[in-house]
Amino acid sequence: MTSDTVRAAPRPTAGTVPDKAPPRRRRLGDLPIAIVFVLPAAIGFAVFYVWPAIRGAYLSLTKYNVLTPPRFIGLENYRQLFGDHLFWNALKVTAEYVVLNIGTQTVISMVLAVLLHRLTRSMVVRGIVLLPYLVANVVVALVWFWMLDFQLGVVNQVIEWLGFDRVAFFGADLGIATIAMINTWRHMGYTALLIFAGLLMIPPSVYEAAAIDGASEWRTFWRVTLPLLRPVMALVMVLSVIGSFQVFDTVAVTTGGGPINATRVIYFYIYDMAFNRFNFGYAAALSSVLFVLLAGIAYLQLRLSRAGESDLKGA
Repeated sequence: MTSDTVRAAPRPTAGTVPDKAPPRRRRLGDLPIAIVFVLPAAIGFAVFYVWPAIRGAYLSLTKYNVLTPPRFIGLENYRQLFGDHLFWNALKVTAEYVVLNIGTQTVISMVLAVLLHRLTRSMVVRGIVLLPYLVANVVVALVWFWMLDFQLGVVNQVIEWLGFDRVAFFGADLGIATIAMINTWRHMGYTALLIFAGLLMIPPSVYEAAAIDGASEWRTFWRVTLPLLRPVMALVMVLSVIGSFQVFDTVAVTTGGGPINATRVIYFYIYDMAFNRFNFGYAAALSSVLFVLLAGIAYLQLRLSRAGESDLKGA
């Protein structure tokens, strides 16, 4: 073989960059590092969420009271559940709470978020708005319980001083509305900051175009701001509805489900069945039904609100 037939491989000239590794090879090279970071969370999720869910589904098919081994009874717990008037009452009370809590919390949070966006973006103000959410739910419930107590509450003392009759805030008529008000006060700052983050994602040019077209502030809010907030509002509504169905602390601290089951929400009913009556099989069946109900509601919310779409693409 002569020297003419042997040709050396071309050397890269100055300023050229050698070919990078294929993207697939690079992704596979990052896989061990990704597994190291994800594994602790995955183990925690499997141990504290997946396994309890599987065991709860099994216990819902048994008669179990902790003292004796679980005894398989099939769908008997579910048949009992659909004929249980206390279950339907707890579901009705929970639905009332969800409507009151979501309605007031969403409106107030939206107003707070718009005010933060238009008037000030101070970190101090945002911290003050978020402050109630940082306080433990039990502490918030106790403080409000003492303030609104019928006999010793400072609010009723002021009402009586003004010449009006004392109000039974935690009575049968106002109990669930009062609990909704307490939790609205605690969570509205957190919800407002979620909406505020969505407002920051809207380009200022959209508002400038609306102003040039002569749109008023009110018309701009309904025709520009709200449609562009749809993905964020879908997230807020899903989180708020799921959180509202899971209300427990405030009820346990203030009313204990009374009076006359007027504030016995579904979570408190599950707790009562499991840890007061030791009917863990029936409580597991209640939990399974609640899980299916929440999953269905969340799915419908995401589909109806078109959470995966955003009008910002066309803005």
